[in-house]
Amino acid sequence: MSAAYLLLEDGTRWDGEWAASPSGGEGALGEVVFNTAMSGYQEAVTDPSYAGQIIVFTYPLIGNYGVAAEYMESDRIHARAIIMREGVDREDAARAEGGWLTWLADCGVPALTGVDTRALVRHIRDKGAMRGGVFGAELPETSARELVEGEPSMAGRDLAREVTPSEPTVLEGPGARVIGIDTGIKGSIVRNLTRRGVHLELHPCSAGPDELLARDPDAIFLANGPGDPAALDHVVETVRALVGRVPVWGICLGHQLLCRAVGLETFKLPFGHRGANHPVKDLETGRIEITSQNHGFAVVGPGGERTIDTDEPVRWETDFGTAELQQLNLYDRTVEGLVLRDVPGSTVQYHPEAGPGPHDALHLFDRFIERLAAA
Repeated sequence: MSAAYLLLEDGTRWDGEWAASPSGGEGALGEVVFNTAMSGYQEAVTDPSYAGQIIVFTYPLIGNYGVAAEYMESDRIHARAIIMREGVDREDAARAEGGWLTWLADCGVPALTGVDTRALVRHIRDKGAMRGGVFGAELPETSARELVEGEPSMAGRDLAREVTPSEPTVLEGPGARVIGIDTGIKGSIVRNLTRRGVHLELHPCSAGPDELLARDPDAIFLANGPGDPAALDHVVETVRALVGRVPVWGICLGHQLLCRAVGLETFKLPFGHRGANHPVKDLETGRIEITSQNHGFAVVGPGGERTIDTDEPVRWETDFGTAELQQLNLYDRTVEGLVLRDVPGSTVQYHPEAGPGPHDALHLFDRFIERLAAA
């Protein structure tokens, strides 16, 4: 292994070694974020929501059960680079079809190992997610700094256009006709919908409301995806034209887009929520569920506040009537989901499909089907 380093935009440097060298000898740039999950590393890097980002894994050993086709959340790796305390290339684990580091190298995705990820994550928690880059030790820091400073900020960035499909996909089923706006949907979400018998169509995020309504939907589904929801006015306007005409359900970025479509605001979190251990209180049932999350933006509360200090279902007055808080993050008390009371629509900020887990919130797919039937 050859020496390499991560340089953050605030000038801090974190040394390590290449575990998977970048193709062509070049480094990689992106927003540096961290994921606290103990497993699911392949699912994370293939999640389109990580487009434009460099992932720091907090769990100290990554790659211990290899990689396999069944763990893919899309058709490729979307993360720009990977940073680990210790990366391993184990191919003999149960169900493994290859080694993690070999796979990253074959995909041309750079990865650093030997990095003090504990100190790095504490730094990001204190200073916030920021731009950075991974480079070989031979590149002077002055040159690396210029490259990092030239990387666009995640705030105000439309990355959905980079991950949306060019053509619609139709997955036939006997049940309700669900038309999705694909801003970077995960394979686990698709599987959870089709297992419940829905007829699912996924359309590019450039599709307009007339085009989507022409498909005679029973519901509109808004997918997860990367980037800043405030930069997706073209999608927000489409969603706004659909609200009240057909039931709408959103997950993650889809939650943010529906909220903006009804007149609410979003803001950038200091370092986001990324991992598989986030407690969320469902205010409808009173249950506390451990959830999988991957987002860097959140919805502003009804009084302009960024956190909700009560466990009561507070309400917003929106352009489409009343919206009611339904889920609340118990780490930082940010909005995790709401339901529209005067038109059919609801959202969750987290990932109920949670590939590979936890599965506390899988029942939300059943709730969606039940509400769709009632509507």
